[in-house]
Amino acid sequence: MTPFPQAAGPIGVFDSGYGGLTILHGIRQLLPHHDFIYLGDNARAPYGPRSFEVVYEFTRQAVRHLFAEGCHLVILGCNTASAKALRSIQQNDLPQWDAHRRVLGIIRPTAEIVGGLTRSRHVGILATEGTIRSHSYAMEIAKLHPDIKVTGVACPFWVPLVEYNEADSPGADYFVKKYLDQLLHADSAIDTIILGCTHYPILLPKILKYTPAGVRIVPQGEYVASSLLDYLQRHPEMASRCTQGGHVRYLTTENAEKFKESAQIFLHEPIEVEHIEF
Repeated sequence: MTPFPQAAGPIGVFDSGYGGLTILHGIRQLLPHHDFIYLGDNARAPYGPRSFEVVYEFTRQAVRHLFAEGCHLVILGCNTASAKALRSIQQNDLPQWDAHRRVLGIIRPTAEIVGGLTRSRHVGILATEGTIRSHSYAMEIAKLHPDIKVTGVACPFWVPLVEYNEADSPGADYFVKKYLDQLLHADSAIDTIILGCTHYPILLPKILKYTPAGVRIVPQGEYVASSLLDYLQRHPEMASRCTQGGHVRYLTTENAEKFKESAQIFLHEPIEVEHIEF
């Protein structure tokens, strides 16, 4: 096996598509001086309907690529990858690849903070089919807050609405209201709803429009960013391996121009994009 570069390098952020850009944005707000590489496996998105085995293998390939690019720390900015691949990579692969490198997910940071947000102790999850079926949020929340009841609903049309730039359309109103109603009908005591997919913050204006007063909506970006900052403060040896030049590289397995065009839905700055293959 070719050894990975040992010099300090950027922090890697991986997603199956574009949604992880909302996670990257939240992290950059808090860590503006750090360097990042964002990798979107857009050619094989979406991951949501895929099996555990396939998501694990695809995520593994992406993490290895980011390590080879010089990253010592990789954030899986994708709920499906966090749900289906994170633990296997941490337990099976990192000890063989490089025991000093780390891969972190975005489900646990959200599960950690939700206990301080809900008063009724009834929490809802809106996410992709794969994340809901994995029960990852329910399991993580149960470990940390066993008194909280978790109810999840899959929203299969929300990601396409965002990626086809239809987030402001009347169709978005219909599907946003449909799944919110479904969730709150399943448990009317819910007072906190986690957006368990990184695309969903783009739909936030519509989500807030159809959310009853007194119900809190929790996007992940700011909480993942706070958790990462805390992690780097608690692990100075890892912080020293993360360079700080304020640079971001964007990589995609899809057409670079297509990525650049679609990324404008999530970003508010011009970017350069590189095409890669595993």
